[in-house]
Amino acid sequence: MANSNDHFVLISGTASASLSENIAKYLKTKVYMPVSCFADGEIDVQIPVNVRKRHVFIIQSACPPDVNKAYVELFAMINAAKLASAGEITVMIPYFGYSRQDRKDRPRTPIMASVMAKLLESLGVDRIVTVDIHTEQSAGFVNIPWDNLPASFVFIPKFKAMGLKDLVIASPDKGGVPRATFYNKKLSAEGLAIVYKERDVQTKNISQALAMIGDVTGSEVVLIDDMIDTGGTICNAADLMMQRGAKAVRAVVTHGVFSNNALDKITKSALKEVYVTDTIPLSKEARSNPKIKVVSVAEMLSGAIKRIHTGESISEKYYL
Repeated sequence: MANSNDHFVLISGTASASLSENIAKYLKTKVYMPVSCFADGEIDVQIPVNVRKRHVFIIQSACPPDVNKAYVELFAMINAAKLASAGEITVMIPYFGYSRQDRKDRPRTPIMASVMAKLLESLGVDRIVTVDIHTEQSAGFVNIPWDNLPASFVFIPKFKAMGLKDLVIASPDKGGVPRATFYNKKLSAEGLAIVYKERDVQTKNISQALAMIGDVTGSEVVLIDDMIDTGGTICNAADLMMQRGAKAVRAVVTHGVFSNNALDKITKSALKEVYVTDTIPLSKEARSNPKIKVVSVAEMLSGAIKRIHTGESISEKYYL
């Protein structure tokens, strides 16, 4: 780095405390945790260090168990930094809550991804950083820089090292085809498979795998997706792959939401392993599940912070 770490300040909300600590270790600096609560439950933020004219990086995933509280913490930290005369504010939101509400799929519904993005911009944020946001076009909701880092940067070396034979990359739905195609090319896989699912937009979190394009007979299949929520989509796809003759099915998923009985579904499913990142802190149950494997994005995010602070290119490093 051209400048010392003293020229930027790293702060974190409660939703990303562990990830932020790991990022700080790579940066060899301190991360400040300025969020607490008053007796009545209201959020209290006090940044314990001078941020005047300095570049402030705020790390906070808007994720379960309380997405809305995470956002309020983030808004409060931004406002505290702004009022303290921070020179520049970059918010790093590894998991961007409400990202799936990026369009009107039913009458009389909000576009919450747009609402949250515009709130961040209106509070005076200079830059947004996310990891594998659900729809990359979300960056068009605001008129400030938005860097969306690909988790493929950490997953692809992992799977290259595994050296799986007869590898087929698969998408659990048609929306994930571009992502699966990218992995297929980078891992030099033998083929690509796509599962066709049907979802009733009037019913939340329910889908059914109906058919598949591609041959997985005798193959090591890796399903690629951006998140696991209730687990239905990925588990149904894995079961279908095994029915069609796959040797084994693994999943590579950036964000492990694991709502409701998702972990139970995964345990009972045909999935051999599920690889997720630490963009969302995992519950004790998820951490103890033998099928769940965690690949950290801390080093990638620390490198992004260095490059943003010094003005180096993000794409040259992280877009494989």
